[in-house]
Amino acid sequence: MTAPTGTRPARTGGTRPRVAPLRPTRRPHRAGRPKRSLLLTVLTGLVVVYSLVPLVWLLINATKTQAGLFSSFGLWFSDDFALWDNIRRTLTYDDGIFARWLSNTLFYVVAGAGGATLLAAVGGYGLAKFNFPGKRAVFAVVIGAVAVPGTALAVPTFLMFSQMGLTDTPWAVIIPSLISPFGLYLMWTFAAEAIPDELLEAARLDGAGEFRIFFRVCLPLLAPGLVTVLLFTSVATWNNYFLPLIMLKDPDWYPLTVGLNAWNAQALTVGGDVVFDLVITGSLLTIVPLIAAFLLLQRYWQSGLAAGGVKG
Repeated sequence: MTAPTGTRPARTGGTRPRVAPLRPTRRPHRAGRPKRSLLLTVLTGLVVVYSLVPLVWLLINATKTQAGLFSSFGLWFSDDFALWDNIRRTLTYDDGIFARWLSNTLFYVVAGAGGATLLAAVGGYGLAKFNFPGKRAVFAVVIGAVAVPGTALAVPTFLMFSQMGLTDTPWAVIIPSLISPFGLYLMWTFAAEAIPDELLEAARLDGAGEFRIFFRVCLPLLAPGLVTVLLFTSVATWNNYFLPLIMLKDPDWYPLTVGLNAWNAQALTVGGDVVFDLVITGSLLTIVPLIAAFLLLQRYWQSGLAAGGVKG
């Protein structure tokens, strides 16, 4: 007698049928993956070496005296350690002009990069959260401005500032530094995702004005983007060379980049060994504030990445 359709036949005996264990499916092994990983590791190592060798050379040679600088191997220390004496001579040479250049650079960074960051935050927030006629045209202008290098605008800027009588003044360096198309575009895209529209509507229903909403509600949410723009604009202003070179004639208004180049030209003109050790020590002191800024502001980047990784 056959079993009805859809029913299982009765088991004979007390034994259960053996079922083959499930084996995890293996992904097909790609033969090219180890070679690709090795190639990427080698390329990354070359980039790291290329980036660190000049820094190591600068740190090592800043510890040498003038005689040891030209008589020893460039990537190793000499017998005499003169780092602290070189720093003292750098800060006191020519009536302490290096300290003057350092204060000028800090002033340009605070006024120029700080102002550029604030303008980028306000403009990016407005472009991201308000609709107005011509918004697409503004977007096209911003993208086009990002593609234009700053050196291409240096000569037209000089001619315009010379007609206004602003050359050889700090304003000739600060005003062009206030414009950061990349910072504006970055804050535009960041504000569009970081600030929910429901939060703005709730603040408006509570009677808050637009300026209060921006400074009290939106600005804390834009902190990771602000830090990013601030670092980019600070580095750009700190390393700015061509614009101050053509705008400034008075050495008392020089930033560090132009001042160190003047020292280097003086060393090469006089004989190559007069203040060359001061140029190396001054270059080391120039990059220390930038490294400190990146290390101190790194936690804001980490918090921004963590906030962006959580989905609401």
